[in-house]
Amino acid sequence: MDTDRERHRARETAFYLFTQQSLPACKPVLTPGWVIAIFLFMGVIFIPVGLITLRASHCVVEIVDRYDIDCVPEPSRMDKVSYIQDDSIPKNCSHFMKVHKYMKAPIYIYYQLDNYYQNHRRYVKSRSDKQLLDGQKYHDTSSCQPVESNNNRPIVPCGLIAWSLFNDTFEFIREGAELKVNRKNIAWKSDRGHKFGKNVYPSNFQNGTLIGGGKLNPEIPLSDQEDLIVWMRTSALPSFRKLYGRIEEDLDVDDVVVVNLMNNYNTYSFGGKKKLVLSTSSWLGGKNDFLGHACVFVGCSSLTLAIIFMLLHVKYRRKSFSG
Repeated sequence: MDTDRERHRARETAFYLFTQQSLPACKPVLTPGWVIAIFLFMGVIFIPVGLITLRASHCVVEIVDRYDIDCVPEPSRMDKVSYIQDDSIPKNCSHFMKVHKYMKAPIYIYYQLDNYYQNHRRYVKSRSDKQLLDGQKYHDTSSCQPVESNNNRPIVPCGLIAWSLFNDTFEFIREGAELKVNRKNIAWKSDRGHKFGKNVYPSNFQNGTLIGGGKLNPEIPLSDQEDLIVWMRTSALPSFRKLYGRIEEDLDVDDVVVVNLMNNYNTYSFGGKKKLVLSTSSWLGGKNDFLGHACVFVGCSSLTLAIIFMLLHVKYRRKSFSG
């Protein structure tokens, strides 16, 4: 009993000390010297980190080619929507990409879409994660509206995201020889293994009167349909890139790569843009100057504040009086 009372009293005492903000705590006194030293330290750390990051980003070689306008025949450019929706018009197109700097393999192939709002609330919610994992065993697909079923049969995979699957295709040729594109392992391993069923196959997909994007092979399980897996990871911004594949050969300076593509995907109805991107990578990933510029900015700001505080401290130093 005495032990319980002592524990109860200890709890009450600790709670009282906490509520009264009387617990032992570290209360550093930020003297001018400490403040100046902290800002100097931040500047010395952030500026070199930013410069190293910018150097890594600038080492990445990137080629960006917009093709959605050039791949529309001249007579159809006044009405691009009718062109892309007319299946009787061939959509094949050829583009040329010149390599201005040596590109070391692997060279990553991305397609980039601009003015495409995958973050729209209704679009993002129009999917069924349980159906993607369990297939037709899971019957509640109300979240997939308006692409839930067709002819009273469930659609697998259901939802607007899957329905709008990107379906442009690309073939790369250099000096008359085809560059092989590795399209394996372009999706996250966690997505392939835990979010898309190995025994779930496409069913009744793109069989309605209104076709959205690409079709899926009904004989390949969803866990192996990596185009779909990449596409289903929606972007938070209206301009985004998604991985299409990898070229496992080096590209030399002044190489000309012929791109034979199928311009199937409709971005014309909402004023979107389509671009093809070839990019190498560094230890930091792809080309992105933002992190480097941010670090340099923070470092320079810290050094500037340190100098200002140092001058103020020297000018307005407190005089000590004796006696």
